[in-house]
Amino acid sequence: MHHEAVGRDLSRKVHAAEAAVDHALIEIAALTAALPEARMRAGVSGVTGQSAFDDLAASLSALTQARARLGGAHRTLAALARRMGLGALAAGPMDKPDDQPPLDGTGGVRANMVNEK
Repeated sequence: MHHEAVGRDLSRKVHAAEAAVDHALIEIAALTAALPEARMRAGVSGVTGQSAFDDLAASLSALTQARARLGGAHRTLAALARRMGLGALAAGPMDKPDDQPPLDGTGGVRANMVNEK
């Protein structure tokens, strides 16, 4: 497979993985938010389900760490693609909060991410 095709495939997979983690965070946060209301509607003690809260909080923390590590892998792969002369192989949204200047389709990435952490 040609390098560019491999790069595009990896770009799609990175975007899909990032979206999956974000969706998991959304769903776990929604479940966590629903627990107090469910407890009150059921009329049970405030200590009921505390271990579920603890487990959900740990899940959110682990996913938050996974999200950060996935972002690091994304930056590393993007830097590798640039070193291989592949340029931008984006499959998902281009604008990132830390891009300086922000990407708006008028010039592409100007940041040197090769040495970023």
